[in-house]
Amino acid sequence: MNNIALMARFNAWVNKRVYGCVAGLSDADYRKDRKAYFGSIHNTLNHLLVVDRTWTSRIRSVDHGIESLDQILYDDFAALRAAREAEDAALIELVDGLSDEELRRPVSYRFMTGDGRHSSRRDHILITLFNHQTHHRGQIHAMLTQQDIDPPPLDVIVFLEQAGLG
Repeated sequence: MNNIALMARFNAWVNKRVYGCVAGLSDADYRKDRKAYFGSIHNTLNHLLVVDRTWTSRIRSVDHGIESLDQILYDDFAALRAAREAEDAALIELVDGLSDEELRRPVSYRFMTGDGRHSSRRDHILITLFNHQTHHRGQIHAMLTQQDIDPPPLDVIVFLEQAGLG
């Protein structure tokens, strides 16, 4: 298994753990503006799904239909959680279907702002996606600790150990 495939599995594992913690919040606490970049845990989780769909659609060369980075795809937590699980499974399937050569192949795309054409290698896009997930999950982790919830460890090394890959 290459590192991109490993990170796709790690990403799904962490998302499952984060959503498990978030599930314990009241709806008011879930939607509370916590002065994070996207405000609430709800908005941040939606943003992560928006960005993942945007990047993976670019890799697949299909229209993502996303209009903005703060678009709310799912207003209901249960629906968002189900969509997240489906997106994570699709991401694993996507990376498992790409050879090392295909991972290095560039993809052309436009940013939502419409400014020019860009080109990036698929593996670099996926690294960006995983790094972006980590960045915003860190914000969610902080928001959960503000709520006196102690999220479980989210480190790669813990995932590797639990998955029997360490």
